[in-house]
This record gives sequence, structure tokens and C-alpha cells, in this order.
Amino acid sequence: MQYDPQTLAQIRRGRSRFVAMVITYGLGVFNDSFFRQAAILLAVAEGHKHMQGWIMSLFALPYLLFASPVGWLADRFSKKHVVIGAKALEVVAMGFGAAGLLTLNWYLVLVMVFIMAMQSCLFSPALNGSIPELYPDVYVTRANATLKVVVTIMILAGVAAAGAALGFKASGWRGLPIGRVIVSIGVVAIAAGGLAMSFGVVRRPAADPRARFPRQGPLSTARELIAIRADSLLFKVVLATVFIWFAGSMLIQFITVMAVEQFEWGEAVGGYLVAAELVGLAAGGLLASRLGEGRWYRVIGPCMMAMAVVLLVAEMLPFMPASARLASAYGLLGAVGVLGGVVMIPCEAFIQRRPPAGRKGTVIASSNFGVFFGILVSGPLANAANAVLDEPTRGMALMGAVTLVVGALLRRAFAKEKGS
Repeated sequence: MQYDPQTLAQIRRGRSRFVAMVITYGLGVFNDSFFRQAAILLAVAEGHKHMQGWIMSLFALPYLLFASPVGWLADRFSKKHVVIGAKALEVVAMGFGAAGLLTLNWYLVLVMVFIMAMQSCLFSPALNGSIPELYPDVYVTRANATLKVVVTIMILAGVAAAGAALGFKASGWRGLPIGRVIVSIGVVAIAAGGLAMSFGVVRRPAADPRARFPRQGPLSTARELIAIRADSLLFKVVLATVFIWFAGSMLIQFITVMAVEQFEWGEAVGGYLVAAELVGLAAGGLLASRLGEGRWYRVIGPCMMAMAVVLLVAEMLPFMPASARLASAYGLLGAVGVLGGVVMIPCEAFIQRRPPAGRKGTVIASSNFGVFFGILVSGPLANAANAVLDEPTRGMALMGAVTLVVGALLRRAFAKEKGS
């Protein structure tokens, strides 16, 4: 895409600050991915597969309780200061997490998950709301795609690193497995590095210094979600975003059990399968950045329906020859990731661009409220599905059937929209 000289100059001026934002964000998601994947793999290997559902649900809880206050913080104060505070909280969270992994104290692990979720809840509206302040509207989708690719790579690295680190079974310090020691030291060191990088994030004046504190918490967020309905297109995009995250959260919990228990591929392969989906997500993000500025939302429903077909095909994995099964699983999950990325990236960019400057943080936080309500629900639902269904692949197919219905409904809903 060609930009006029003024727009191009603004893009170039923001580049160094954007790099700092990307590194800060990237280190955080690597750390979160690294720790959570290690905790989930250890839990499943120890016979506590229900723990992954609790970890997912607990991670979502702060987004439901504190969505309004953190949205207010992002609008009321400089977003840079909020980002720095969030990264400091990450260091505290990883301290609890390291102690929990070293001792296999699952209560400490859950404390870490909650604090880390609180950190992410603070961090997301502030950092994502900074992108439209840094770049012109025409470049926000491309900046988001770049950020998503880097973040996806870091998530992949975290997932892969967790499996690789836990592969070291020899005893090390005080007889502890070397793998757990590596993870524990690593998460604290990376959190400290992310805190240092956060000081390079762009600083702008507060978007709305007179914003009133939302004293009613989740009720304020619920009212904000209702208010979003006044913008029909924005509301539908938020709904699509909420569902795609819910579906992804359900799928990850099926993948882990499928790899470790159903097909006995092991913990490391479980991580690599999640990584395959994330590679697809990054590729889908790059494709999404090339969508036109017109009625881009017309692809959402068809992409979801195509994703549903791929998930339904997953039901056939147990009937395939063992030699072809793993490669097929990689291919199917990669395809799901591509289709999910084509939906997710433009939706998230639209949610950043659409609200007025003084309400961006509030709207993003409200969208996060919906997203993490879906993730919260996915924990017990996935646990129930894994307990009731004989095979996780059946759970994936069931998720495909639900996605097919939702995709068809959204396709019909977006067909009525005429704006952009």
C-alpha cells in the first residue's frame, strides 16, 4: 500500500517506540506461554488434567472483575505508566510461579496465574490503546498484524521451550529436576527484562484526565457492552472476537489431552501441536493485513464456517493409519490457525480504531471482558467434555459443529451491514 508523505513520516517517527512496545509485549507473552504450558504439561503428566481447565478459568477471572477499572486507568492516566506498572506486577507473579513449580505446589501456581492474569488485564488496554495513538488509522491493521506475528512467534517459542526444558529429567539443584529449575529461573529473568523494556513505550498525555472511576465494577462493564450495541458493526465484531477466543481456548484444552492421553505422543508433541496452530494464526494475520478497507467483515462468517469443517474432519484422526495421524493433526491445526488469524486480526484492529479517543481503553477493556468470559466458561466446559467424551477428537468435532452454526449466523448478520 502506498502512503502519502505525511502519513509515511508519522509511521517512520513511531517505529522506534513501536519496536519497544513489540519487545515488551513479546517478552510478556513468551513468559506467560512458557510458564502456563510448563504448568499444564506437568499437571497432565502428574495425572491432574483437570488443572488445565482451572488454569484457563482462573486466568480469565480478573478480566471479568476488573475490566472497567483497568479501562478507566488506560484512559485516565498515561498509558506508558500503566504499562510499566503492569510489567512490575509480572515480576511479582513470576516469583510466585517459580516457587510453585520448584515445589510442585499447585496453590502457588494458581496464585501466580491469577496475578499474571491481573497483569495482563492491566497491560492489554493500555498497550493496545497506544497503537492508534502512535500510528495513523490506515496503518493500524498492518501494525497489529506485525505485532501479532511477533507475539505468535514468542508464544510458539514459549510453548516449544516449555516442552524442551521439561525434557531435562536429570536432577540438579537440591535434587530438583533441571527442567523445572530452568523454567523457574527463566520466567523471573524474562519478567525483569520486560520491565526494563517497558520504559521505552511511547508516552502520550492521558486521553481523558477527567474520566470518572467506575465504582460498580462488572456492572459498569456490562453497561458499556450494552452501550456498544448502539454501534451495530462494532458490536458484531466484538461478538466474533469473543467467540473466536472461546473456540481457541476450548481447542487448546482438547489438543493437550489428545496428545498426552489419546494418542500418547507425549508432552512435547502436545506443545508442538499448539505451536502449529499458532504458526497458522500468524500466517492468517499476514493475510488479514492485506484485506481491503471496505466491507472486510464479510470474510468473518465464511472463515468461521471453513474452520468448522476442518474441526469436523478431526473426528477422523483415530481412524487414520498411525503413520499419517500426526502429520494430519499438524495440517488440520495449522489450517484452523490460518482461518482464525484471518478473523482475529482485522477484528482486533477494528476494535482499536472504531471508538473515539477518550473511550478506546474502556471499549477495549469491555471487549476483553467478553473474551475472557468465554475463556472462563471454556475451562469447566472442556473439563466436562474431556470427562464425558471418550476421545478429545470428538470434543474438537463438537466444537466444529458449534462453530458452523455461529459462522452461519454471523455471515447473515454481517451481510446486513453497509458501513466500514
